[in-house]
Amino acid sequence: MSEGKKVCSFGPDSPYVDLAAEVFRLLADPTRIRIILALRETEHSVGELAEAVGKSPTTVSQHLAKLRWGRIVATRQEGTRVFYRLQDEHARELVAQAVFQAEHALDETPAHHRAGVDARPHRGTAASCPAADTGDTAQEQA
Repeated sequence: MSEGKKVCSFGPDSPYVDLAAEVFRLLADPTRIRIILALRETEHSVGELAEAVGKSPTTVSQHLAKLRWGRIVATRQEGTRVFYRLQDEHARELVAQAVFQAEHALDETPAHHRAGVDARPHRGTAASCPAADTGDTAQEQA
């Protein structure tokens, strides 16, 4: 099956439903969404993330701990510094789709349609999120 034609084959009785709800709970926080948006291209330290999302390093560390617990972010240590990155492309795609849905709720013709961006996730690329090319609309609206 080609990459662009994957179909969710999970049914309502899937054993993953409860865990999927936990993922949504973890992502149901604006700071965590901003952290994921900041991490979509490359890894960052806590200080870099704090600056990017406009929160204190302590606050960002607490959110990162929860995202690590949920296996959404992973770490790499370099000396005494710890760098965070997304564990895989799924959180990036979930957040991109949530931002696209938010655009639909606010605009008759959302920016991702006007920009000609394909809203379907593209593995490992920024193309699935117009914020990578046209400015971060989620942060501008926040």
